[in-house]
Amino acid sequence: MTDKKILIAMSGGVDSSVAAYLLTQDNPCIGAMMKLYTNEDLPPPAATANSKTCCSLEDAEDARQTANAMGIPFYTFNFTDTFAQTVMTRFIDAYKKGQTPNPCIDCNRFLKFERFLQRATELDCTHIATGHYARIQKSGDRYLLKKGLDITKDQSYVLYSMTQQQLARTLLPLGELTKEEVRKIAETQGFINATKRDSQDICFAPDGDYAGFITRHGLDNKLGNFISTDGRILGQHRGIIHYTIGQRKGLGISAPHPLFVLKINTTDNTVILGRDEELFTTTFIATDINLIAAEKITAPIKVQAKIRYSHQPQPATLWQLDEDTIRIQFDTPQRAITPGQAVVAYDGDTVVVGGTIEL
Repeated sequence: MTDKKILIAMSGGVDSSVAAYLLTQDNPCIGAMMKLYTNEDLPPPAATANSKTCCSLEDAEDARQTANAMGIPFYTFNFTDTFAQTVMTRFIDAYKKGQTPNPCIDCNRFLKFERFLQRATELDCTHIATGHYARIQKSGDRYLLKKGLDITKDQSYVLYSMTQQQLARTLLPLGELTKEEVRKIAETQGFINATKRDSQDICFAPDGDYAGFITRHGLDNKLGNFISTDGRILGQHRGIIHYTIGQRKGLGISAPHPLFVLKINTTDNTVILGRDEELFTTTFIATDINLIAAEKITAPIKVQAKIRYSHQPQPATLWQLDEDTIRIQFDTPQRAITPGQAVVAYDGDTVVVGGTIEL
């Protein structure tokens, strides 16, 4: 038995359940689920058992049953107000700016590793734990965030905003395991969610209709013009919230060659269209950065950077411009670098820094 007391974030899925199981073998633990939204936030009908999101009523019951089977206390924390302010509102505000946000990163930043950690302190817990596939290691006087050993499931990208204080109090027991090993553990223990599929969609938009969610929450969806790179009007768009950089489908424009969204201009409510090759660029800046591997970057460094969750890290050079801004230049042009998405820079398997893309 260790001197740790751990509050485990349990979503009802197999990953957090196995994380809880592994930690309960040697530590006093408490399981908890975060209630993040109400049915009023969802489209009618509310999320069903067929949806691929987290945090449904079915998920809550799965988490409770799994915790009971392990003999640990289980709580549900009502964080709906915090979620609305720090995730939903930021999601809508990003679209107002013509950006494409990643709300899962904000959820980790403001809910799992801020509000949840605060609740852990209130419960006299020394640590929190999640089922993310990533690793935390101490090196000298700093805590490092590293990729999970199962590269196909690595989630270090969505954890880049973690502070040194949060890393010091967080346990990620799945970082050394593969997804296959995790499912085998769940099957061996007879967990009811051993074969449950992973959540994929944004939890508050289970139908995948992000534009519908934004419209229901008050963003005026104005029609505007599609514009070519030489200034010609190509047609009318349905509102900027329906588009993202690199998009081809759903434009409804007839042209002699395929057209893609190159830029979203909120000042005149236009969407700029062009050829695929015009989507490739090398240099951009990122703001709202969080440094993990070092307190400050004083000279240009070589990194591998990824510009979206599914992007393979690519060689690049990184400069820190000020305490809140970095500039990244890829060795080769990358397609559809998108404002609002996160860029995360790595040194091997270690997260150096992450931030929000600004072009």
